[in-house]
Amino acid sequence: MENKSFEEIKRIVEALLFAVHEPISIRKMVEIIEGSDQKQIKEAISQLCQEYDSYDRAFQIEEIANGFQLLSRPEYHEWVSKLIKKSSDAKLSQSSLETLAIIAYKQPIIRAEIEAIRGVQSGQIIRTLIEKDLVKIAGRDEVLGRPLLYGTTKKFLEHFSLNSIKDLPKVEELEMP
Repeated sequence: MENKSFEEIKRIVEALLFAVHEPISIRKMVEIIEGSDQKQIKEAISQLCQEYDSYDRAFQIEEIANGFQLLSRPEYHEWVSKLIKKSSDAKLSQSSLETLAIIAYKQPIIRAEIEAIRGVQSGQIIRTLIEKDLVKIAGRDEVLGRPLLYGTTKKFLEHFSLNSIKDLPKVEELEMP
């Protein structure tokens, strides 16, 4: 195992961030870059962020779902979205978004509670959200019948660019139409 210079580690970190399509953890980078440690990886990410800012690059490193990802800056979204037409998998219907919001804010939650809030059956929507890996079965409730409890997944955090569920807007901050 050869010792790598810090500059070489920084270039490898940048290459990894460029290559991945989902957030990569510092732990995973340490596993990949033999001879590196978490402190070096964190410092490399910090320096790369500073360089991107000082050169006014069109991309930045974002911390998402306990990992890091290289993303275009928000001010370029309009042009990037024209290039990348979101697939139908990425699109969520209004009812799916409503159900997902209820699960995100109330998790862990049973289907009966979701349906009581929405006022309609939600079984198929929940199954679709599970298939899209945005929702998972988080266990069973202790009430009669032991119904399934639902919660959000790591992919949910990635999809909405959240580091943790605590980063969801507070209910009071949400604007009502």
